[in-house]
Amino acid sequence: MPARARRTAAVAAALGLPAVALTVLAAAPASAHGSMGDPVSRVSQCYAEGPESPKSAACRAAVAAGGTQALYDWNGIRIGDAAGRHRRLIPDGKLCSADNEEFKGLDLARADWPATRVRGGSYTFKYRVTAPHKGTFKVYLTKPGYDPAKPPAWSGLDLEHPVATVTDPVASGGFYTFSGTLPERSGRQLLYAVWQRSDSPEAFYSCSDVDFGGGSTGSTGSTPAPTASPPSDQQIAAGAGKSTMRHHGHRGEETAAPAPQPSTAPNTPEAAGTSRDLAETGASSGTSCVAIGGAAALFLSVRRRAAGGAHRR
Repeated sequence: MPARARRTAAVAAALGLPAVALTVLAAAPASAHGSMGDPVSRVSQCYAEGPESPKSAACRAAVAAGGTQALYDWNGIRIGDAAGRHRRLIPDGKLCSADNEEFKGLDLARADWPATRVRGGSYTFKYRVTAPHKGTFKVYLTKPGYDPAKPPAWSGLDLEHPVATVTDPVASGGFYTFSGTLPERSGRQLLYAVWQRSDSPEAFYSCSDVDFGGGSTGSTGSTPAPTASPPSDQQIAAGAGKSTMRHHGHRGEETAAPAPQPSTAPNTPEAAGTSRDLAETGASSGTSCVAIGGAAALFLSVRRRAAGGAHRR
């Protein structure tokens, strides 16, 4: 059973819900909210290449493994009840998909994923957002010695020193833009972004391949990977009709370029420091409401009651 279905079944069983309620919960469309745009994430890169006929070998392999729908749903790599428990819910080797079966092609361990050229020093990150929310972004870089031909693991990320941390940035022109600092590295590395909402337990994840230049291009060959590039506004609009992701109850969710939203709520940054902090810190209580006829109230109630208690087996 897929991870999302296991969590839904566990919540329904714990609350004694009838089978029809489980069906409603499972059928509820997910809310889509975004992915890293610079450095471009794997899923955004593959979507930009074209879901039906990707140009790069890595994106073609991702489609062969997981199908094209994952690319049309590029802004929906998420866990609805994460509440800061990222390490507990996402196993090693499945960081890029967040253990979501739909996105399993993004977990392929390859040295030829299209990469963004970077260098050590200050860097301006741009996160493509389709529904703005309060919350904290943390961006982590792999440690020296990272091998792109091996599945990424939590232990391979420098969790002690995120390269960027920001709470409640303001969306402008379809992006959250914030600053960070990249350490000195060589060759290919992986950036892992975690966006934990503070108005809901929901969190979003993305992997971005970067190339610092010099060093090895990976253990599978010496040919540099293609340069990554994000999807354009036109590409995003063109594929929107094929996405299974829908937004419900969010301001500004109906556009790929939302208007700036003022930051009026108090900041609620995650605790920084050890990898245990990453696993244990959580968001404030609350949730978004998925409105499907008369099931809206039921879904809202279940999410609120289960946010802190539903664990993946």
